[in-house]
Amino acid sequence: MSDDVPVTAAPEGMRGEERPGRAGRPAGRPWTSLWVTALALPPLALLAAASWSGRWVRPGADDWCFLPAVRDDGVTGLVGKFYLDDNGRVANALLVGAYAKFQVAGHQWYPLVSGVLVLAALWTVAVLALRRARLRTPRGLPLLLAALTTALFLFVTPNTYKTYFWPAASVSHTLPPVLACAALIPFLLARSRRGRAVALAVAALMGAFLATLSEETAIVVVTVLLTALLLSGRVVPAPDRGFVRRWCAAGIAGTAAGAVVLVTSPGSMRRRERFGAETTSLLAPDSLTASLRAFAEIAATVATTWQYVGAVAAGVLLGLLCRRADGTPPRPPADWPLLTAAGVLALLVSGYLCTVIAYPVFGDRVSDPSANRLWNDYLLLYVILLVGAGALLGLGLRRLTLRTAPAKAVCAALCVLVCAGPAVSLTDLDTAMRARAEKWDAQDRRLREGAEAGKRVLPYERLVISNMLEPFSDGGRRYWPGGCVADFYGLDRVTDGARDEAPGNAQ
Repeated sequence: MSDDVPVTAAPEGMRGEERPGRAGRPAGRPWTSLWVTALALPPLALLAAASWSGRWVRPGADDWCFLPAVRDDGVTGLVGKFYLDDNGRVANALLVGAYAKFQVAGHQWYPLVSGVLVLAALWTVAVLALRRARLRTPRGLPLLLAALTTALFLFVTPNTYKTYFWPAASVSHTLPPVLACAALIPFLLARSRRGRAVALAVAALMGAFLATLSEETAIVVVTVLLTALLLSGRVVPAPDRGFVRRWCAAGIAGTAAGAVVLVTSPGSMRRRERFGAETTSLLAPDSLTASLRAFAEIAATVATTWQYVGAVAAGVLLGLLCRRADGTPPRPPADWPLLTAAGVLALLVSGYLCTVIAYPVFGDRVSDPSANRLWNDYLLLYVILLVGAGALLGLGLRRLTLRTAPAKAVCAALCVLVCAGPAVSLTDLDTAMRARAEKWDAQDRRLREGAEAGKRVLPYERLVISNMLEPFSDGGRRYWPGGCVADFYGLDRVTDGARDEAPGNAQ
């Protein structure tokens, strides 16, 4: 996929690297396309390696409850359970049911399918956004932007397992912001009246879907759309202003409609009662203050994760290498200070509000690295804003100096270097996942054989990975999700295998 088109003419005084060559193309453009495409290989290799490690994924935590529910009652049964009893997230139940329908195999294939979906959505949006902005780039640059954004979003986290490999968490917090980005595709493609009508319908439907998929992502979507709506009078050209405003309004209206379905559902009301998350307690001063403190801790953790500088580096390369149709370098937007301030404000407001609604359930753990999946709803926005900031830097640097080669070299090195840490982490995680999978498979055979032999109570050994919940946590005092494990194997109950094997319990 590329939006690169040969340029046959260029104004006088163009810098050396942009002068047309003999074939009517900018000099060095094939070489530029080659090294830019090569920079996309490290993040793509990370995604491929992580997808291959998906074969070691085995159910845990909430998965134990989803598997027997879908097996016995189907996807529609899970949808009803979510709506009536659990949390009201009907769209969430649909996606969970889509992979749980295939039982353990669905968990193993999920990382590959979701990873390809994330990359394809971001790549398509990058190509169409550059095309809509009438900017031309070397072949491979949109892929680099998408691949590096994907790698940073999925693998530069305190707990990659819960972000990428655990399907339940991915469906709730990793995929939703990507689906929100995918809703931009019809918007960016819209040219005719019919195309704009389709874009408006998709915005409304996707907003409703996201509201019943992830409350946190819905908050981010509404915050961003409101920001775009408020800025449209300043930054959107007059011919497109009406359509942009209608599109934002459609997205907000759809999200609001979905939120009504969610909030009024019996499952959502039960969840709020169970965790004490009614409106009065949610907006209590103590809760708001604690949420602000927790969000500050999250922001400090994310801001000091140096690998995100790779997003800035990719953006700088975009600013240095993009050009207009006539071959001239574009200027930074006239309102770039306003756009920058609005982007930062939207990120901070949406991130804080996401923390507010998660705090009653998670408490002080909301800022703990083990709960980092809760950050993903606004983390993708953070990475995209960093790419945008880098693009502004690249455009500014391009106007300040004729020698951009050193900056390109530094940015290229950073794009590769930021992939080193995640590569090591993924290697260690693959080893841990493989060890757990071998033990899980052995225990799975033992429990199935015991159930077939007519036994009703069997011991279960806890197999913990990446702080995932297992039966008999808290020193054996917490049974959940032991009941779901028993349902999965057709048992009445499972017992704590660690206690059963203790010397004092030997028979």
